[in-house]
Amino acid sequence: MSQNPNRKQVRVWVDGCFDMMHHGHANALRQAKAMGDFLVVGVHSDEEIEKHKGPTVMKEEERYTAVEACKWADLVVKDAPYFTSLEVMEKYNCDFCVHGDDITTLSDGTDCYQAVKDAGKYRECKRTQGISTTELVGRMLLMTRDHHKRRSSIASINNEDLTSFSSNIKHNPEIKISHCLPTSKKIVQFSEGREPEPGDKVVYVDGTFDLFHVGHIEFLKRAKSLGNYLLVGIHDDQTVNAIKGVNFPLMNLHERVLSVLACRYVDEVILGAPYSVDENVLSKVYKVDIVAHGNTPSLPDVNGKDPYELPKALGIYVEIENPSAEITTDGIINRIIEHRKMYEERQARKNEKAKLEEERLNQK
Repeated sequence: MSQNPNRKQVRVWVDGCFDMMHHGHANALRQAKAMGDFLVVGVHSDEEIEKHKGPTVMKEEERYTAVEACKWADLVVKDAPYFTSLEVMEKYNCDFCVHGDDITTLSDGTDCYQAVKDAGKYRECKRTQGISTTELVGRMLLMTRDHHKRRSSIASINNEDLTSFSSNIKHNPEIKISHCLPTSKKIVQFSEGREPEPGDKVVYVDGTFDLFHVGHIEFLKRAKSLGNYLLVGIHDDQTVNAIKGVNFPLMNLHERVLSVLACRYVDEVILGAPYSVDENVLSKVYKVDIVAHGNTPSLPDVNGKDPYELPKALGIYVEIENPSAEITTDGIINRIIEHRKMYEERQARKNEKAKLEEERLNQK
């Protein structure tokens, strides 16, 4: 938008569930923010979502935190009504409402945005293809507890594991490998492109950042507080697969990169960062002053060495207290597995709704 100081600020309203906040959600907020100057994001409560849509994976406070961490959100309104009214938009001085190009309805089938549509205060943004909370839950429903055991080392993946994984796909036609194919344009749209200023203290962290969640967010927030510029290394899919097991990562490298880039505490990422922090990481991108890591043990690299051996030797390694033992990628997967029947029923309802929506669009 224009930076003319005399122009009235354009305030935009967006609302939603934002369950398991992913890069599709972030892209909607990015598009909405581009239509104005100030983005107000309403997030529905667990009770409201249960009533109209079904159970959430993430609790409401976790969802509020996830949206607040998105760099395009200027204000988060907690417990926003499921039906978007003119009254709530007026309360926050919003000029119009933005939603994706799909229909959202109340439990009785009423269009959630009918009131703002009738008032001419509704705009649409393009939905991100290939990613949704429903799709992510579907990926997890194909897993069991045995499918995500940690390995003893990054080198422990073997041909038997890969053969088993291939067989699992072959005999389970419902298994879908993610087809998210972000272009360079999409990555640029998510990236700030900011370089460190002279004198900035550059902090480096690395990890898988699969199913990007509030545990990751709090860790990145604490890491950013150690300096002025946060550089995040994200391991490629093959490395994550070797660390975590044959069903990982649940999100491919590009999905994970976009999720991390959308976080307000992150300044830049390294795609496919090496598992061990080496001289290239410490000096070839930017001069790294601090390497931070959580206080959980790291698996040794293929050579049997500590992946943080170099920064420890240089005296620039800092350990960060892990935010929460409950909010982890494995913890989220366990929520799905432990309530498999409930989420399978939810998936069936969502799939039927998507089928009806597709038929509606085809009839246009």
